Amino acid sequence: MIEKIDRFYLEISSIEQLKEKKKPLENLKIELINPENFELNKFFYKQIGKNYQWIDRLVWSNLTWHKYTSNKNLKTYILKENEDLVGYFELIHNKDGNDCEIAYFGILEEFFSKGFGGYLLSEAIKIGLKLKVQRVWVHTCSLDHPNAILNYKSRGMQVFKTEVLERRAI
Repeated sequence: MIEKIDRFYLEISSIEQLKEKKKPLENLKIELINPENFELNKFFYKQIGKNYQWIDRLVWSNLTWHKYTSNKNLKTYILKENEDLVGYFELIHNKDGNDCEIAYFGILEEFFSKGFGGYLLSEAIKIGLKLKVQRVWVHTCSLDHPNAILNYKSRGMQVFKTEVLERRAI
């Protein structure tokens, strides 16, 4: 059986377009992972992605994860509530294209419905735009959490491209 997947590409090009979601709790903090720690990227990828069919990196070796997170253009940020891990995002600064991709973004399931996703996305966009890029962009698809595209649009991101992918249903 062939499954159709809708993919959406969204972008935002200025801080003026951002519809910021303020910090819902004072004890939240966003930290840059420095030095990089592939185990954190791997943990979030597996935990957040398990419900949304994030499968392409499941076959990666630790060496591949290390090479990926060592990329000087990749920055990983984590969201914590006190010392509890809540979510993360990866930003890839494409200096040649003068843009910044939110490569992966998500909140752990136990922290849903607390306003953390809108806040984390607002911060990801602000950090990306501080790189003096022409745009911050992301892609999502119909396999993602139903609120994903709503969150992107609610923060002021606009769809600039859509496509339909086909794959064998898993």
